[in-house]
Amino acid sequence: MHFAFYMKITFNIHYGTGQGEKLHLNIHHADGSTTCYCMNLINGDHWQYELRLDDVEQQYLDYHYAILHADEEVRSEWTTQAHRIDIGRMELNDYTLWDNWIDIPHDTYLYSSAFTECVNRREDCGIRRADNPTSLRLKVRAPQLRGYERLVVSGAHPMLGEWNLDRAIPCIEQAPNEWVCDINAEYLADQDLEYKFVAVGHDEALWETDDNRHIQIGRLHRGDSVEYELSQAFFRIWNVKKAGTLIPVFSLRTEGSFGVGDFGDLKRMIDWVEYTGQRLLQVLPINDTTMQRTWHDSYPYSCISVLALHPLYADLRQLPPLNDKAKAAKFETLRKELNALREIDYERVIKAKEEYLRLLFAQERTAVFSSEDYKRWFCEEERWLVPYAQYSYLRDDYGTADFSKWPDHNIWNESEREALTNPRNKAYKKASYYYYVQYILAQQMRSAHEHARHKRVILKGDIPIGVHPLSCDVWQEPSYFNRQYQTGAPPDDFSINGQNWGFPTYNWEEMLKDGCQWWVRRFQNMQKYFDAYRIDHVLGFFRIWEIPGDAVHGLLGQFQPALGMTPAEITAYGLPFDEAAFTEPYIIKEIIEDIFKDKAAYVRDTFLVPQTNGRYKLRPEVDTQKKVQQFFASLKDTEQGSQDSSFLRDGLYTLLSNILFLPDHRKPGVYHPRIAAQHSYSYKLLLTEQEQSNFNRLYDDYFYKRNTLFWQREAMKKLPRLVEATRMLVCAEDLGMIPSCVPTVMTDLRILSLEVQSMPKEYGVRFGNPERYPYRSVCIIDSHDMAPLRQWWDEDEPRAQEYYSQMLGRRDSAPHPLPCWLARDIISRNLLAESMLCVMSLQDWLAISEDLRHPDPNAERINIPANPHHYWRYRMHINIDDMMQNHRFCDDVAEMIRQTGR
Repeated sequence: MHFAFYMKITFNIHYGTGQGEKLHLNIHHADGSTTCYCMNLINGDHWQYELRLDDVEQQYLDYHYAILHADEEVRSEWTTQAHRIDIGRMELNDYTLWDNWIDIPHDTYLYSSAFTECVNRREDCGIRRADNPTSLRLKVRAPQLRGYERLVVSGAHPMLGEWNLDRAIPCIEQAPNEWVCDINAEYLADQDLEYKFVAVGHDEALWETDDNRHIQIGRLHRGDSVEYELSQAFFRIWNVKKAGTLIPVFSLRTEGSFGVGDFGDLKRMIDWVEYTGQRLLQVLPINDTTMQRTWHDSYPYSCISVLALHPLYADLRQLPPLNDKAKAAKFETLRKELNALREIDYERVIKAKEEYLRLLFAQERTAVFSSEDYKRWFCEEERWLVPYAQYSYLRDDYGTADFSKWPDHNIWNESEREALTNPRNKAYKKASYYYYVQYILAQQMRSAHEHARHKRVILKGDIPIGVHPLSCDVWQEPSYFNRQYQTGAPPDDFSINGQNWGFPTYNWEEMLKDGCQWWVRRFQNMQKYFDAYRIDHVLGFFRIWEIPGDAVHGLLGQFQPALGMTPAEITAYGLPFDEAAFTEPYIIKEIIEDIFKDKAAYVRDTFLVPQTNGRYKLRPEVDTQKKVQQFFASLKDTEQGSQDSSFLRDGLYTLLSNILFLPDHRKPGVYHPRIAAQHSYSYKLLLTEQEQSNFNRLYDDYFYKRNTLFWQREAMKKLPRLVEATRMLVCAEDLGMIPSCVPTVMTDLRILSLEVQSMPKEYGVRFGNPERYPYRSVCIIDSHDMAPLRQWWDEDEPRAQEYYSQMLGRRDSAPHPLPCWLARDIISRNLLAESMLCVMSLQDWLAISEDLRHPDPNAERINIPANPHHYWRYRMHINIDDMMQNHRFCDDVAEMIRQTGR
């Protein structure tokens, strides 16, 4: 829309600045850029700027204020929802604004699209603004209002209805939770207006809780307008608590599925969520992971593109039918066969779907590529789509995703973009299939998203912490990644040796140079499909567990960035630093015999070299864990029994991990204590009892105190940019070895924490108490990385008995297997948690129904984190329609949610 007229806008704000600081006005433009203006200090804390507009091409003008010192920004307002002026509402001469500084609100979640577009979704009420020649505009934020409520202004003056709600002035919502009311000010000069805001809806009215408001009206000329931005309106409306379900898209099942859940099945699952009174559906990552087209690609957290969607999820039912009836019949027969399987046959499913999509591409591409919708979509997505398409066809042409082994194109070349977008070019013909597939996937996922919004269901996605080291992202923008290192996690309940995810670590120094645009684009792309998201391993934004490229286990990792220790600092703790003794594997005869038992002599002769000091060194061909892994992988079965091979391999891994300190990956002469070193032979045999005590003190200081403020600063360089990049509801997985600064940062940024009863964050507590969870949190019983409730209950009976007695207050013996009534009791208690969101896995919901629960609880596990080669193939054992038709079950779920106030 284009508005051509002259307008002068005078911005006013009261804000106390420090010495040398200046207030700046930042105008937002439609292309995402901003223009910064230095404001004038009128007096005291009153800042002002006059902006003249001669030609305006947008309906609204959005802006925010920031503080600069020496031309560097030191503070900024909350920018997720900036100030807004409705420029296109009328032609005015002078527009005067009186603004307030807006910090990130405590109820930020109510401004998220999860609430404004889903839970509290409001339809257009049809109210339009009055065209007043001289206007007083009141602007207020009222995020507590529910979807059926509207805001009105009532006051003492006749123009405000004399406190009669039937004559109150209706407000209009010009931005999410931001309401404006226009009053004809032509005859209100020099008057004091007394008024209040009122929330009306469903035949009830709620008056705001604070005292009556007053505003003194000055003298205005005809054609002028003044706008007052007021403090937030509060009402007696209690905090919202909602329930939801967690299920991967690939695990969904309907009668028409093609052997795997798809974006069409996602719509049906949304229907079930809405039908049972839930308000959230959480899924796992849906990005493309295609590397080898084998079951190894089933790992959803190892994507080849953070923006591309996985072809696995294409719903073929939503596409035109194949014109070739014989082939269509063949695919239908195959579909029924694959859909009857208990689990996903990943390799057959992806092969069949890609074959089908290629046939359909040849049939439909002309019509699709000529459509205006496709052309518009392509322009929006071209930046990432073109490199992704070239990467994908090169991977197929060269038979490997390892771009370092390609004969050419080892890195993305921007100069080839033009050829890849020119239909007359050979490269375009190869790339265009991937354009087509991504287009139909985007259409289907956006349709599922809109369906969820229409049902007032929050669709919650998942942002993995890493990308595959051979991904398109690494190929396209290698400077953002440290490929010589691997991402993982220190030892925890899932893995005593730590976890090695194999992802490259991020080069944050490079990413911060452009304001983390790679991450911003990733988050903004995600908001096209979701209204909430889970940040996988949010601790990685504070510090990541970085493992050397030649290591297999996570034990040899170190936190990066981190403040390593100098030899002098280590010595000051009462540990005289000996680099050879402390930083190299400590291998002596006693250790070899203890680890390898009757194989000790064989190990000494085959893998070790004796030293003059009674110690041994590993031979060069096995002096890293990766070399050990490769050595045993190359052995033939006849050379060594597989059981012996695993025993020897794991023993050599242990020898290589037998270290007290690790050299810093980047700074020579700086060291980090090895994680869990107290369980190593080095600790037990090298150190005296006093030195062990000294090491423990150093260890605790290093991991739990030394880096706390440093890691907090590191997180605040990154997370605020990402949190404010979209209006999605931000949740985070903050489990594991949690620095004490993490809750502070998450509170400051209003990020929802994750609370798991079996993994409490309080020291010395066996099980978490849902009644003590913070409101700004997500409560779960288990995640995709954990055993579902029924399996968890039976895999450790003493633990189950302890839970049964301690948390449920029962004095009898815990029953096994877990009965339906007890599953219902456990779930109900979690639904009563103080958390804003309580999300149950579908497997746990089904546990309350004798008719629907899986016959085998051990078949419901989605992932086993300790196994880096796990096959992700779990599917619902019943289809969604049958589940919905079991009214007793659905009513039971709905009643539990109603009774617990969710």
